[in-house]
Amino acid sequence: MATKSSKNDECVRVMVRIRPMSGKEVQDGRQEVTTANFDRAEVSILNPVAASSEPPKSFTFDAAFGAKSTQQQVYDTAATEIVEAVMEGYNGTIFAYGQTGAGKSHTMEGYGDQPGIIPNSFKHVFDKVAISKNKRILVRASYLEIYNEEIRDLLSKDPKNALDLKENADSGVYVKGLTAQVVKDAAEIDHVMQTGKKNRSVGATLMNQTSSRSHSIFTIVVECLSEGSADGKDHVCVGKLNLVDLAGSERQSKTGATGDRLQEANKINLSLSALGNVISALVDGKSKHIPYRDSKLTRLLQDSLGGNTKTVMIANCGPADYNYEETLTTLRYASRAKNIKNKPKINEDPKDAMIREFQEEIEALKAKLVAIEKQASEGVSLDGVSTSGSVNSPVEIVEVEKIVEKIVIEKGISIEEAQAIAEKAQREKEEMLQKTRDDLALAAKDKAQAELNKRELELKLERERQQAEELALQQKVLLDRLAATQAKVLVGGEMMTKAAQQEDELRRTKLELEERKRQELQLARELAEQEESNLMREEKYQSLQEEAEAKARKLKKVYTKVKEVLGDIKAMEKAHSREREDLLDTIRQLTAQLKLKSLVLDYFMPPEAVAMLEARARWDDEEDDFTLDRLELAGNTLRPRQRPPSASSVRRPETSSDKSRTGRKFVMAQNDDEDDEIARAEELELARNPFFMYVDDNDGDGYAPAASRKKQSASSGRPKTAKKSSKSASKRPETASRRRSEKK
Repeated sequence: MATKSSKNDECVRVMVRIRPMSGKEVQDGRQEVTTANFDRAEVSILNPVAASSEPPKSFTFDAAFGAKSTQQQVYDTAATEIVEAVMEGYNGTIFAYGQTGAGKSHTMEGYGDQPGIIPNSFKHVFDKVAISKNKRILVRASYLEIYNEEIRDLLSKDPKNALDLKENADSGVYVKGLTAQVVKDAAEIDHVMQTGKKNRSVGATLMNQTSSRSHSIFTIVVECLSEGSADGKDHVCVGKLNLVDLAGSERQSKTGATGDRLQEANKINLSLSALGNVISALVDGKSKHIPYRDSKLTRLLQDSLGGNTKTVMIANCGPADYNYEETLTTLRYASRAKNIKNKPKINEDPKDAMIREFQEEIEALKAKLVAIEKQASEGVSLDGVSTSGSVNSPVEIVEVEKIVEKIVIEKGISIEEAQAIAEKAQREKEEMLQKTRDDLALAAKDKAQAELNKRELELKLERERQQAEELALQQKVLLDRLAATQAKVLVGGEMMTKAAQQEDELRRTKLELEERKRQELQLARELAEQEESNLMREEKYQSLQEEAEAKARKLKKVYTKVKEVLGDIKAMEKAHSREREDLLDTIRQLTAQLKLKSLVLDYFMPPEAVAMLEARARWDDEEDDFTLDRLELAGNTLRPRQRPPSASSVRRPETSSDKSRTGRKFVMAQNDDEDDEIARAEELELARNPFFMYVDDNDGDGYAPAASRKKQSASSGRPKTAKKSSKSASKRPETASRRRSEKK
């Protein structure tokens, strides 16, 4: 794929948005400690437990939005430039980051009459399509979520199915089997988004009643075919816009998450921690390895962070005092992200451009239509077929005159002469009759031939009529298909209106103003840095008093700076300690799960079975985990066996859940016929599972019959039954861990 580099690498643009105080926070009397200054692009945060004399901490970004900022203002500043670049063939990413309940979904999606960045970008894209001249444009959209480290297609008929993450040299990281819908206008793509939102995972916590339990990525791909270029060739540019709504970082003490919500929070925090590690590694500059593979989220955002993408990060924060620590952490992450450098390029003539396929299909359909029209014109026309001649010609009727010969016998003729004349007349009469018969037979034959010709002509006319109908039907199908394909490829400039032109000019003017403002802010920051550097510069003084006063001012400024740095160090130590505790909590939970699974392996699995599992395990680079082939056929989806009998051989009563279970029973198999059973299973193309064997359950208790139980050896690894003696019953089953310890 040909690429055209931009002149210089560019940094990730970082913006911060502070939401308004919620009604509950106002009711609880919370203090507003975080404020934003839009003109200076600065965010200030005051420590609520510090002394009143301590100044607030300040952070500068590319833009800062306060509580009174509007959705349109955020879009114009943060997203307009990215969407314009996408229409030119660049990749663009806009993602919202922050604590749960900080307003990320409101910023990205919005609601009602306050549309967010995603719906506003729809209108912007199709407005650009309307005013683009000499271009054919194809727009398609996809929507996915990352839930518990599983990638799900929100536009699929079954959105709970997990999809695989793949990577190749041409397209980079992509999701295999992800649905991409071709859209023709803003209303259609908005319908796609609303359909996906219905399938997204949300849940209630103490901090947010509609908390997102997954990261979502809405992707818009714009393929543009430029016609009439300078070299006489058509060129394709493909721009991709990723609109990312991240799930918020959570603390269990604040959200009150339990059960599924707690498990979701752990996965969310781990993926966000991986994102933070990637940002730190990119900013550090010394790291040779960037841990993109630590999370599905970071792999999907690999191009957006340090790759071929123009990226905008919007950090959302809460203003209340009880969110001080989380807000400070978010601001620090955002401040670090400012130093990430991307290398955006225009994607020219990619191999997988769909618009070229559509264009080729359109040309092929047009060629078929021309061939059909030519075939129809060269064929026999229904109106032009001559139906005269043999079809309607009457049967020729041959009239035969009956000749009556009158013989006059003159006197003087002998009897012999009279007989000769009579015989001659008789012969002539017979010849005439024979000729008449031949003529009648010929007329009948001609009539039959005429009937045959008439039927053949009628059949020919019917065939030509059917052929004409088939050609007309094919032509209609091709025309419908051509119209549908052409409708997918939008022709720029066809929908151009004066209002669209004026709106585009207004956007361009706003972009120019934003660029000027950005330059002014950059100059102001450089001036402030210059003033700080001047503090340590040696100066000449007229008197000792003047020198003392100047140095006292410098000392005061330096002392203030040192105090701020010391405060930052303490705050960072607290944040690091808090993050460490959160990670330790996650490690404890994962360790508990690991111990439980190890316990099952040690006490309920034969050692040879565990060894065989380890031998069959295969590392999957794509999944970043060990996998077992044909695991879905191993019997794990079958119901567990029923409850065993009690010590007195009496069946325990079944619960309603036991009765509702269906499926075949399976038991552990460790007998002499195991190899034969496995061989038969392989012949029947069943699961190659040497650990389970299906048996007849005569007693209905899920165990093998008594005959097969007697064949089991004492070293099979199964615990003794309740019918054995107390001595043998109290003996622990032999496990892999016990064997290893005994050998030692």
